[in-house]
Amino acid sequence: MKFGVNLGLLHPSVWPELASAADECGFESLWLPEHLVFPVEQRGRLRRGEAHAPVPPSTPLYDAPAYLCYLAARTRRIRLGTNVYLLGIRHPFVAARAFATLDVVSDGRAEVGIGAGWCTSEFEAAGIDPATRGRRLDECADVCIRLWTEREIAHRGEFHAFEPVMFEPKPVQRPHPPISVGGEAPVALRRAVRLGGWIGMQAGLDHVRAQVARLRALEREAGVPEGSTCVTVPARIASDADVEAYAEAGVHRVIPELGGRSRDAAETARAFARRFVNT
Repeated sequence: MKFGVNLGLLHPSVWPELASAADECGFESLWLPEHLVFPVEQRGRLRRGEAHAPVPPSTPLYDAPAYLCYLAARTRRIRLGTNVYLLGIRHPFVAARAFATLDVVSDGRAEVGIGAGWCTSEFEAAGIDPATRGRRLDECADVCIRLWTEREIAHRGEFHAFEPVMFEPKPVQRPHPPISVGGEAPVALRRAVRLGGWIGMQAGLDHVRAQVARLRALEREAGVPEGSTCVTVPARIASDADVEAYAEAGVHRVIPELGGRSRDAAETARAFARRFVNT
């Protein structure tokens, strides 16, 4: 089992210290949530029929790939990911450049976690029809992959069009950095199978099992190897039995709830690693 650390639940002032501690004590990855802007009036939902609680619009936001580049300079081996980046709200040139830069400066440690986004008013603030955000995400992901892997590309799509361009440097990872998709709607799960990774939301083990079963069925439908979609979920881990249960459910990476105060996060991470990571 691989273990990640969610920076977003903690005060930004502790992120650099926590990143260094997590790197030293064996965590596999760091994850930074992402938004472009918080409207004062927020609309949207994470799950069908479940409204998302408003986020205080004064919450500090950072450019996630840029901040992860900073953390790359403070760490040696830990992977650096977004959970999740609103790919469809950006031009693919901007997004592809950001993650290629992160992958190069980190020597191949970028994890590209993407999602369509829950906050429809955020897209409206950016001048984008939120009803198009899923299609925009798909098109932007396809263009980014081509920019990362092809010598020269031109594109004519629903939302973006450009004559032949070249894109250098390519990411260090081949064919490109791993991509994981957040979301639980059928279209999001299909997207995850197509792109190779899925990031779940906070839920119990039974819910995770059900989602993994849906992913496996979609893998068979798509004709890809069963179990090839990397599954990442946040979870409450209190015992070795919990770790074993998530592994048996088909989970590849757990982002545990470390709990406690932000100022104690580094030591809390070390304590978790002593018990579960370095065993």
